[in-house]
Amino acid sequence: MLTLRLFKGQVMEFSSFPIPAPTPSAKAAPTQADAVTAESAKEFEAMFLGQMVDEMLSTVDIGSFGGGHAEETWRSFLSNAIGESIAEQNTTGIARSIETAMQRYQTGANR
Repeated sequence: MLTLRLFKGQVMEFSSFPIPAPTPSAKAAPTQADAVTAESAKEFEAMFLGQMVDEMLSTVDIGSFGGGHAEETWRSFLSNAIGESIAEQNTTGIARSIETAMQRYQTGANR
C-alpha cells in the first residue's frame, strides 16, 4: 500500500499503483535504407562545405603554395578536408535537413 501525506494533514492511500503499459515508440527502428539516406546526406554536407570553403579560400592569401595549377589543386584538397572535418562535427544541420527531405521524398510525406 502506498500512502501519500499531503498538506494540512490530508492522506491519500493507494492499494495498487497503476503502471501504464509501454507504448510503442513513435519512431520505428532505423532500416538499412535510413542508414544509406543518412550517409548520403552526410556526404552531401561534406561536399557542399568543401566547395564553400574552396570558394572562401580562393578569395584570400593562404600562404605561399607557389601559385599556379599546383596551388589550385592543393587548395582543393585542403578545402575538402576542412569540409569533411566540419561535417563530422554535426554542427551545421545541413545533413539533418537533407536527410529529412530525402525521407519525405521517399515516403511521399508532405511534412
